[in-house]
Amino acid sequence: MKRSLLILTLTAVALGLTAAAAAQSGTLKLPPYKKVKLKNGMTVLLMERHTVPLIGFNAVIKAGSTADPAGKEGTASLTANLLRKGSGKRNAEQFSADLDYIGGRFSAGANADNTFVAAEFPKKDVDKGLDLLADALMAPAVPQEEFAKLLKQRVDELKSAKDRPEALIGLHFNAFLFGGHPYGRPSTGDEKSLAAMGRDDVQKFYQTYYTPSNAILAVVGDFATDDMEKTLARKFESWPARQAPPVTVAAMAPVTGKKLLLIDKPDSTQTYYSIGNVGIARNNADRVQLRVVNTLFGGRFTSMLNSALRVKSGLTYGAGSTFDERKVPGPFFIRTYTKNATTAQAIDMTLDVLRQLHEKGVTEEELMSAKNYIKGQFPPTIETAQQLATLLASLEFNGLDEREINELYSRIDAMTLADAKRVIHQYYPLDNLVFVVIGKASEIGDVVKKYAPKVQTRSISDPGFGSPGEAKK
Repeated sequence: MKRSLLILTLTAVALGLTAAAAAQSGTLKLPPYKKVKLKNGMTVLLMERHTVPLIGFNAVIKAGSTADPAGKEGTASLTANLLRKGSGKRNAEQFSADLDYIGGRFSAGANADNTFVAAEFPKKDVDKGLDLLADALMAPAVPQEEFAKLLKQRVDELKSAKDRPEALIGLHFNAFLFGGHPYGRPSTGDEKSLAAMGRDDVQKFYQTYYTPSNAILAVVGDFATDDMEKTLARKFESWPARQAPPVTVAAMAPVTGKKLLLIDKPDSTQTYYSIGNVGIARNNADRVQLRVVNTLFGGRFTSMLNSALRVKSGLTYGAGSTFDERKVPGPFFIRTYTKNATTAQAIDMTLDVLRQLHEKGVTEEELMSAKNYIKGQFPPTIETAQQLATLLASLEFNGLDEREINELYSRIDAMTLADAKRVIHQYYPLDNLVFVVIGKASEIGDVVKKYAPKVQTRSISDPGFGSPGEAKK
């Protein structure tokens, strides 16, 4: 416990010092780092940061839920979650005990595009910490009892989520928007896929995709680069070099027209809804301009959406918008909730705010406000060793480099009102919209009919996510 508190304290100190320095200089520059490739093909990124005696690691495996076998959705996520449930000569309890003893942190998960493993260890215990990380990546045991336990937990969580629309609306929206596209798959699985899954599916996924040539490891912290490079080569030299099949995902065109899915939750006193379409990829050339505009539209407390729906009208406790940037264009969505009785009022107001964005755009004063807001809020998100390791791994995975950070402020400063107008009309859907609404159908069913020519319906208790198949009026 004391070691964990020490890590938190040191992290906070590093954060405060670095953020203050960035604020004073008015510039943002990513510290230099070295990129090397080990003999077995693993890409390694090394950045020295000597502010505190901590070392952060972030490993990325280039396979996420889009690589899940058909009918076995959730495989990538289960595989990641089982990495620490027994590896090398340790069982799950021994792994946790060894991690706690050195005051380390370890987490793993999977998103649509990749699997990630994050770890952080004190400098003096980094050799022991690396043993844990290397074993988890190279030799997970995948015990049957741990697999069964995690699978049951996942099924129980899914059942519990049926009572929490806010936990499911994102899965339903992605499934309804993308349909059969890989981005429509539930990364955590659903009732059918989890029931069909066995331990051998996890082992096959691991053997297929967990290879050195399919891995990126970013390391940031208090170390000497040459020494860390040698240490990593030694720790991972027994990971045999082999090729993994590339996971390719085609970009999906935005949906044309309007469509709406109503998910009936008979006991709901509130309506949850998402409105949007296909958005942008992580490497989109207009990503900085969109970040500025979306800050104004739905990315902060004083945004247009939140001001209208919460501050001025009191229809909700929060409303916002997000461009989920992925390897290929991911979803753009507006999301909020309101009382059953104010469903139409809230949705109408949401669409009106979107319409005003197109018709009125933004002012020079608003543009400057958003620019300053991002410059103030962004630096603390890439200050700690762990944050920087995550950033480096993400940049490498997406084919980006240090210019993403070093040129951020200049790109923000160069943005004009004409740029804002262009990206608003190009990327914010107005006439082509996908709606997903979760609520009490007997009260809001007739209300939502006006938003799309056809309304598809399903019960929140039905297995799976998204369209039930046959459209119902």
